[in-house]
This record gives sequence, structure tokens and C-alpha cells, in this order.
Amino acid sequence: MASNGKNGKKSRKWLWMVVVVLALAGAAVGVRAALKPSKEIDPSKLASIEKGSIAKSVVATGKIEPRSTVEVKSKASGIVKKLYVDYGDFVKQGQVLAELDKEELQARLRESKANVQAAEAAEEAATASLERNKVEAEGPDLPFLKSGLDRARKLHQEGLIAQNLVEDAEKLYQMALNKKSAAVRALAVSRADITRTKAQVAQARAMLERADEDLRNSTIVSPIDGLVLSRDVEIGNAVSSILVLGSNATLLFKLGDVRDVFVRGKVDQADIGKVYDGQTARIVVESFRDRKFEGKVYKISPLGVEKDNVTTFEVQVSIRNPGNELKANMSANAEIIMEEKHGVLLVPEAAVVYDKQRKASVEVPDAAAEKGRRKVEVTLGISNGVKTELIAGLKQDQKVILQ
Repeated sequence: MASNGKNGKKSRKWLWMVVVVLALAGAAVGVRAALKPSKEIDPSKLASIEKGSIAKSVVATGKIEPRSTVEVKSKASGIVKKLYVDYGDFVKQGQVLAELDKEELQARLRESKANVQAAEAAEEAATASLERNKVEAEGPDLPFLKSGLDRARKLHQEGLIAQNLVEDAEKLYQMALNKKSAAVRALAVSRADITRTKAQVAQARAMLERADEDLRNSTIVSPIDGLVLSRDVEIGNAVSSILVLGSNATLLFKLGDVRDVFVRGKVDQADIGKVYDGQTARIVVESFRDRKFEGKVYKISPLGVEKDNVTTFEVQVSIRNPGNELKANMSANAEIIMEEKHGVLLVPEAAVVYDKQRKASVEVPDAAAEKGRRKVEVTLGISNGVKTELIAGLKQDQKVILQ
């Protein structure tokens, strides 16, 4: 019995030893398997070589602005009586936008017409007086009276008439001379009156034209075809004339021709040398993310602006907007195309590795390789920052590993 107990203890001891050895062996195998690198590559880290189009570009970020913007101000002063349009309305050139109160302007016009009539009447009277004085200044009776005086003196010398008849003839002749002298003086005054009355007529007519123009200007019309961007007055507001206050005159409306708009953006000095007039651009607007509008560069500022040690140049990109979908002040990115290629092989930029000499390579899956991947040198072309043109090294549909 004692011998059987000892044999049982020895059997259990060996059993535990075997279990421990097997456990340690299993652990060793697990550790080795864990430490051995896997050749399998996560599918999310794989991408394919594709064929497509690529463009190298520089982006100018800015706002949508109308090419043509007009501030509408009044040439006449007055009170706003009627408003016919509001912001967001499309208007045609010559369309009535607003009217000022016309009562005072109409009264001023009537007064000016009366002043013109009075001035013209004064001119007519002065002209008639001038003609009379011209006739009298010529002394039409003087030759006859001089001849009568000479004849009376001769007859008196011959004793045929009395002295008083000679004196009467001399008196008549002298009165005619005096009348002529007075007419000559009156003629000078009449000529001055004519000059004065003509000036009064011209002044009255000018005032009439001004009053008539003020009345016409009290009707505000659109100078262009376009969109009402803002309406800055209400009925009853006082309006000051631009002819009196200039740029400080009351702003009534702001109009813009939104059929042709542009993006005013900034381009870094490192890229501005590659931007030129007429260069193609594609514009992306926040409100239309799924669309790209075509545009062209039409103005490049010759003067750079430095801010935070970065120098940029203003670039304006025109955009055709026939549907009037683009609104003023919308945020937009103008992608100015520097180079574009179609039907070329494309590799994700995230798959490209550059060495110290800037030589490019990619890694491709290879089960026969030690780590399941193999390095392949490639020749690249233009890049848009997301994808790069693949000139040589791989073929279409080959897989590459994203780094």
C-alpha cells in the first residue's frame, strides 16, 4: 500500500512537468509568431495606379465681385417720395428707380419761366428804345432846318424878311441839334441797356434750364443693366445733390452687372511669375461645391503686398455668370491652371517616397519579398498635391502602398 502511494505521487509529478513543458513550448511558439513580421498588408493602405487628368495649379482665394459696380446718387436735392425697386431686383438701363418730391421743383420751374418772360420783355423794350434813339441820333431834320436857316439869313440880308424870322429859324435848328445830342447820349444808354437785358435773359434762361433739369433729375433712373445690390434710402428720407456735396452726397442704390463677375484673390510671390493674362482658371464656390465655373485671369497687380513676412500679389479672375447664380461677396477659390494633362497614369502622392537626392520611389505588394513589399523607383511628372503624374516605373491598375 505504501508503495502504491509513492508511485501515484511520482506519476502526478511527471504529469505536471509535462504540462509545464508544453505550456512553455506553446508560449515560445506564440512569442516567435508575434515577433515575426507579417507579410499581409492592410487593404486600406493599398491604392491603384489610375489613368486620368491632372492639372498643376495655384489657388487664389477671395470674394466674388461684379466687374461693373455703380453707386447711384441724385443730381437733385429733395425728399424721397416713391421707390420702385429693392435689393435683389434686376433693372434695365433707363428704368425708373425712385422719385423725389416734385412740388418745390415744379414751383421753381414756374418761377424761372416767369423770370425769363420778364427778362425778354425788358429786352424788347430796350431794343425799341435803341431803334428810336438811333433815328433821333441821326438828326433827320437837321439838313432841312440848316437849309431854312441859311435861306432866312440871305433873305434878311436882302431886306426881304424881318430879323425875328431869322431868329425863329436859328431856334428851330438849335433845338434839332440839342435833340440829336440828347439822342446820341440816350443811344449809348440804350446800348448798355441792351447788353444788360440780354445778360438778364441769358441768366433767366439758364435758371430755367437748371430748374427744368432739377425736375428731370428728381426722377432717378438706372445707368446700367444690372442687379440692385443694395437700397440705402427709405420713403421720406432727405437726399442731397451730388452736384453740391460730391462724393458725400446721399447714396440711393448700389448696382452691379453680375453677368460678368470676378474673383479678387492673392497669389504668393513664388508662383506669380507663372501667372499671365488670359490664363485658364476654374472657380469653386462654397454654395456650389459640386460645380466648377470657368474663368480667365484678366488683371495682375504689379505691386506686391507684404504681410507677416509673406509677399503676395493681387490677381483678378473673370467669370462668366449668365445664369446670375454667383452673388456678390460669395467666398471663392480660383484655381489658376499652370499645366494640365489628360489620359496619363496617376499615383497618389501619399504613396511616393523621396530620398535625399529627391529621387522618387514607391512600395508595391510582393509576397516573395522579406516584408511582403518591394521598392520600385519611378519617374514622376506634374502634381496637384493629391495625385502625381506617373511617367515610368509602373503600369495601370498596379497596387501601391500608401505610406
